[in-house]
Amino acid sequence: MKQEEEKLTGLPENAFRELKPGEVYNPLMSPDKKYPEVNLWSVLWGIAMAILFSAAAAYLGLKVGQVFEAAIPIAIIAVGVSGAAKRKNALGENVIIQSIGASSGVIVAGAIFTLPALYILQETYPEEITVTFTQVFISSLLGGVLGILFLIPFRKYFVSDMHGKYPFPEATATTQVLVSGEKGGSQAKPLLLAGIIGGLYDFTVATFGWWNEQVTSRAVAFGETIAEKAKLVVKLNTGAAVLGLGYIIASVTPSSSAWAPSAYGGSSCPPWPLSSPTRY
Repeated sequence: MKQEEEKLTGLPENAFRELKPGEVYNPLMSPDKKYPEVNLWSVLWGIAMAILFSAAAAYLGLKVGQVFEAAIPIAIIAVGVSGAAKRKNALGENVIIQSIGASSGVIVAGAIFTLPALYILQETYPEEITVTFTQVFISSLLGGVLGILFLIPFRKYFVSDMHGKYPFPEATATTQVLVSGEKGGSQAKPLLLAGIIGGLYDFTVATFGWWNEQVTSRAVAFGETIAEKAKLVVKLNTGAAVLGLGYIIASVTPSSSAWAPSAYGGSSCPPWPLSSPTRY
């Protein structure tokens, strides 16, 4: 029993490297055993995470034009709530929670970057274009289903046939979080603390207005002169969400760490289930 528990604390040595000729990878979750995976607990928590992070991604996307990948924070929360509830063998359940919740950013990005254009067209051409909630809901639903259907044929190819050939850094980090479930409580604490600090920070700025969320070059005399003569103004958004997004980008691309917190850009990573060596 002790040996079995030790196996659950980490992945095999060949989990993230290419397999040698004749070498076989034995997944952490054996296909010969049954584990709790899709059940009421995992589905409800997955839906809750999808709703929560969809709202957060929609807010950030409409504000700064960039959504974030929620896979890692959802994995941390999943492990944290499973540990707090004293659930046994919760790895499969946490995978389901993370998989459902991580779809939030993808669906939201497809919606917030297209729906405003549809409503603008409807306002411009009211007699020719009509947008209803039912149409929006069905199109988003079918788009998500279509994405899953396209993902299914490629999953075995990327996970099994191309084992270890692609790094997938975010997928690697997410998988490591999930398999180290025994550390869930300590992993969730920094995430909770960061959320509280960020919330208090934005609440102070929005409610009391002690400082402006956007710092511009007009704050100094030289910047005011340039703004008047050259019509050039440099703005820096100091909102907690934007600073956090810049930190994430700097972590993914270290070469941008000097400027990423203030200049945010695009970043993408393949869905982690494609490279997760947890189970084929």
